[in-house]
Amino acid sequence: MGPGATGLVGALSLAGALPAGTPLLLDTVPPAGDALSHGQGLDCWEVRKHNSSEWCHFIQSSPDCRLDGGFLDYLSGVFCVFPPRLLPLAVTLYALWLLYLFIILSVTAEKFFCPNLSAISTNLKLSHNVAVFSLTSPLHGVTFLAFGNGAPDVFSAVVAFSDPRTAGLAIGAIFGAGVFVTTVVAGGIALVKPFTAASRPFLRDVIFYMVAVFLTFVVLYLCRIRLGEALGYLGLYVFYVLTVVLCTWIHRRQRGDGLAPPGPWEPEMPTDMEEPESSGTNSGDYGEEYRPLLPSRETSLRILTTALSPLDYRKWRRKPWYWRLFKAFKVPVELVLLLTVPVVDPDKDDLNWKRPLNCLHILTSPLLCVLTLKSGTYGLYQIQGVFPVWGLVILVASALALIIFITTSNEEPPKYHCVFAFLGFLASAMWINVAATELVNILRTLGIIFQLSNTVLGLTLLAWGNSIGDTFSDLTMARQGYPRMAFSACFGGIIFNILVGVGLGCLLQMTSSQPLVKLEPDSPLVWVLAGALGLSLVFSFVTVPAQCFQLGKAYGICLIAYYLAFLCVALLTEFRVIHFS
Repeated sequence: MGPGATGLVGALSLAGALPAGTPLLLDTVPPAGDALSHGQGLDCWEVRKHNSSEWCHFIQSSPDCRLDGGFLDYLSGVFCVFPPRLLPLAVTLYALWLLYLFIILSVTAEKFFCPNLSAISTNLKLSHNVAVFSLTSPLHGVTFLAFGNGAPDVFSAVVAFSDPRTAGLAIGAIFGAGVFVTTVVAGGIALVKPFTAASRPFLRDVIFYMVAVFLTFVVLYLCRIRLGEALGYLGLYVFYVLTVVLCTWIHRRQRGDGLAPPGPWEPEMPTDMEEPESSGTNSGDYGEEYRPLLPSRETSLRILTTALSPLDYRKWRRKPWYWRLFKAFKVPVELVLLLTVPVVDPDKDDLNWKRPLNCLHILTSPLLCVLTLKSGTYGLYQIQGVFPVWGLVILVASALALIIFITTSNEEPPKYHCVFAFLGFLASAMWINVAATELVNILRTLGIIFQLSNTVLGLTLLAWGNSIGDTFSDLTMARQGYPRMAFSACFGGIIFNILVGVGLGCLLQMTSSQPLVKLEPDSPLVWVLAGALGLSLVFSFVTVPAQCFQLGKAYGICLIAYYLAFLCVALLTEFRVIHFS
């Protein structure tokens, strides 16, 4: 995975200049003699304290209000473009755009990022054997699958950590999503389908997650994170991966590589599963009953138009109106992604090889990367002040695409087709990073408008938005008869988010030879978050074994009630109804 990993780190590191709120200050300690300029100037939050006629001048003159990353200047838009009397309209439009950004993140991760990760793991000869409580091998599940599912969370955390003013969003989102998933989602699974939890995997994941939360609590208490501690986060995740692999190997040896019998509340066979929606460019792929008896060769133009259609018209006719409405919102996103992100599908005979579209990807994917890197700074750079970088990319990519088109056929993918999986991996990572950057910027803008801390925005909007996909997938999995798998995903996936999100996010801030990163929580809400997450884990760690791992509706109701109580306390703390010394 050399090229893929290198491309990912490059994609992550481009988050290096972003803006946003205040509740958690994150400063990278400068070298000797270098002054930190963040404290100079007025805080951008003070804009609402001025007269509405002065808002635009304040935003344009205050250094703290400058958005150093992203393509849209949301602060200037709401305070300069819209008159003060239309502020509710601006907030409504921003809220709708925020929801659409979550859709972009979800579609990109589900249909483009994860399939290419799966293709890469297949190309690297990682096993896909079906285990009892996992659809993939343990190594694949806790690395590629976890990274695919947690990509929006990790990218959002890295982007938020990249700016001192948005670090609170990262902490709020990571802790807030942890509380939400381990209470609402886990409780919802127990309500939908009572089951017997897998004892050893549950205890293992809860213990590792409690260690990760305690490590984060210590880092926040010390108000700084050093290089060794950032590496410790990543090292703890590596140790977790090795533990999962070792435990699975021991378990399989004990059962003689046979499938373990299902639990007392588990079905022998899966129930009827909903027809999965195709990923990538699959709208033209028909089931066996729709395939012609005699093979026919399609023209390149027809292959291209079919591959670029994000709609399956047979499915469209069968689905209800609300599915069609949601699909209509996703179609523009899917069309742009189909044009710029190749998808390799190892489960298909042709590996999803679409010669005209894949040749077009040779041009569009590199162009996307250079135009989104540092918000287009590198792509618009002119070589010796004459020729732009994007023009050079077009020339080289066009020549390469023409060569590939001439030397390949529509019927059979080339031997080097796996390279398109790495290209799609990088391109989808860039799209996720762009969406995460805009997401963080717009959340900071909403925080300034409503005078809300970044921590409360992180634990509510950002955490809910990043967790909504996992919520629906886990509850659907439970309804289909796999509550143990869904319950394990609640605790296993968020371990990746906290360890890699905090570890990598802070580590990327130390790449400029900075000795450490300062984390200075100036709001008691951070401690409410950390305490609530730790208490919810202790509650599950004690009550689940006490019930002999048989989880029913009472357990689910307690978890959901706990989250509602936590949310009330958090909001009362944010609005200073509850005071902490």
